Amino acid sequence: MKRETVGKVATDLLVKQPETTSPIEQMRESLTDYEKNVIECVERYKKSFYGDFYVVVLTKNERLLTNVFRNYFFARTSCPTPEWDQTVYKYKRKDDSLVFMWTVPSKDACEYLLRNANDVVESEQLLLRYVVAFNDGTLLRLAKELNNEKKESVELQGFTWKGS
Repeated sequence: MKRETVGKVATDLLVKQPETTSPIEQMRESLTDYEKNVIECVERYKKSFYGDFYVVVLTKNERLLTNVFRNYFFARTSCPTPEWDQTVYKYKRKDDSLVFMWTVPSKDACEYLLRNANDVVESEQLLLRYVVAFNDGTLLRLAKELNNEKKESVELQGFTWKGS
């Protein structure tokens, strides 16, 4: 049996379905096999890193196929600078545990949540808190602290995004 390509399936879906999903619904749809991939990433990098490390998941939207999202999983020894379309975990080797740090959705989703903060349903309140923490610089300060950087370090100074 011949398998269809992701591009063909996505194009067919675009033709068949009008765009009616919110950015948050789109983000939820992109999480298929997500946990399995996070665990595989941890296992792969446990062999390369000897201490604690961070697992970073970047969610990217295909440019030509607007209804196709891909998650990219990788690890690093320093805490990443918070950015849109990013989820971060910290792997603690001593406890062999994975701690969820934050998730920042797409710029559109951040703007949507901030604009509609009073109407956000309970199941999305935690996501809203991460968006607010990203917007007000709290996540950036946390990343700097975890990397033992000074508050006024030039490399990251002024990164804070203020939504519209």
